[in-house]
Amino acid sequence: MCSERRVKEILGIWVLSLCLVWVQNGVGVHSSSPTEESQPYRTGFHFQPPKNWINDPNGPMYFNGVYHLFYQYNPYGPLWGNISWGHSISYDLVNWFLLEPALSPKEPYDINGCLSGSATILPGPRPIILYTGQDVNNSQVQNLAFPKNLSDPLLKEWIKWSGNPLLTPVDDIKAGQFRDPSTAWMGPDGKWRIVIGSEIDGHGTALLYRSTNGTKWIRSKKPLHFSSKTGMWECPDFYPVTNGDKKGLDTSVQGNNTLHVLKVSFNSREYYVIGTYDPVKDQFSVVSNDFMVSNTQFQYDYGRYYASKSFYDSVNQRRVLWGWVNEGDSESDAVKKGWSGLQSFPRSIWLSNNRKQLVQWPVDEIRKLRTKQVNITNRELAAGELLKIPSITASQADVEVSFSLTNLSEIELIESEVVDPQLLCAQKNVSISGKFGPFGMLILASKNLTEQTAVFFRVFKGPNKFLVLMCSDQSRSSIAQEVDKSIYGAFLDLDPLHEKIPLRSLIDHSIVESFGGEGIACITSRVYPKLAINEQAELYVFNNGTQSVTMSTLNAWSMKRAQIVPIG
Repeated sequence: MCSERRVKEILGIWVLSLCLVWVQNGVGVHSSSPTEESQPYRTGFHFQPPKNWINDPNGPMYFNGVYHLFYQYNPYGPLWGNISWGHSISYDLVNWFLLEPALSPKEPYDINGCLSGSATILPGPRPIILYTGQDVNNSQVQNLAFPKNLSDPLLKEWIKWSGNPLLTPVDDIKAGQFRDPSTAWMGPDGKWRIVIGSEIDGHGTALLYRSTNGTKWIRSKKPLHFSSKTGMWECPDFYPVTNGDKKGLDTSVQGNNTLHVLKVSFNSREYYVIGTYDPVKDQFSVVSNDFMVSNTQFQYDYGRYYASKSFYDSVNQRRVLWGWVNEGDSESDAVKKGWSGLQSFPRSIWLSNNRKQLVQWPVDEIRKLRTKQVNITNRELAAGELLKIPSITASQADVEVSFSLTNLSEIELIESEVVDPQLLCAQKNVSISGKFGPFGMLILASKNLTEQTAVFFRVFKGPNKFLVLMCSDQSRSSIAQEVDKSIYGAFLDLDPLHEKIPLRSLIDHSIVESFGGEGIACITSRVYPKLAINEQAELYVFNNGTQSVTMSTLNAWSMKRAQIVPIG
């Protein structure tokens, strides 16, 4: 006769299987939540729990056929505090089942918060979590957790190791500058390595540690990398990339044709460098510019996007990236809404063909949410023209458009080779007409265009080549006063004389994720329209330049809601 516990396990698996069938067939099974009218800023296909605060994605992994996403979570309210590890699982990175928190701040070594960390799959296979705890003295210490029951397909319960904390801030490490252990990788000597974010002598630093078993870690005499031009580094991520295709590599891969990416979080941005890694000497050498506080440095995203974390998806041979997208309204707004924070839609990330930068693109599974489509080809946009895109749900859409230019004579000039793109976008905003640009999309626009979020391009001639500027202008995104209305910008490394200029935007009520040049530059914005909400939102393609441009193709889809189902 089955025990009561076994009966509950069987019942839980049966309910999960039934929910999975419903989700895969598009049946709405998400828990009851406020209506779109009362919650116009809740997203339809981005990950967020029904309520409360979330921030950094933590420990994403693919294990035994299941995607796991952990995240910084306050189970008790919409503001930061009581930080736990929320836990959700998915079979497609689109629809999610919410479980009970995997880690809660209950022990002396994490009583003031289970902060960020990573997951690593050890031989067996056996997943572990390394995370930072804020202890009873508010010192940051590193801890270990592992699944209670490896036979549980959902890994619902996690146990903290009896030997915690593994590492404490000693010697030149300050108590409040020692956090966010990375996913571990194995070197040719059979030892595991991790990096931990820190600041040593005023320099942003990725401290390097080695271990033979995952429980005892020894600090290397030299860090993996540091920069004298930045302060504290958070959320470091270190992984291999190779060119030639979009495939990802397991974190422990090293080889002759392999480069490595080091990403660190500082100054509210996600900066990365690409370099060569010698696994014998544990030496990382940057190929191009090193870390510094500058809008001209490579970033994952040039908008509102932080504390990202990637993982290797072995079943699809790709590297998948998550990022936290925080709010641009106030704490009082968060209290009224009952929630704060989103995760970006997961992105595939790989090395560009020229090996100079990374490329990002929404994972292919997003296509299952597409419904009604609008297609337009070879449409000339005259100077000053505004074209409404009909018949799609403009507040919840996936839009791809590409532009072609001809006769780039007498183009606007930029005399310097080093220009701040964000500053240039602010100076040359959507209302200022140039020769080629601004042209692009007006997103979440009200009927009279009082509200609009403009994502657009401008083309200039620099000292040695053409420069394509991508901007995301929130200055007219809302009639509300106390919300963020930043203008973001980035340059695209493409030749507009011989290449099309493509743009893709994921539009989801209060978030706009835009991908320029097929993902060589990304800009994420949070917007809070009062007029352009739900069915009142409209979408336009426009050309405010003095020269006509050709819209080569436009494909726009209304999007279904993703299913987020509490089963914990």
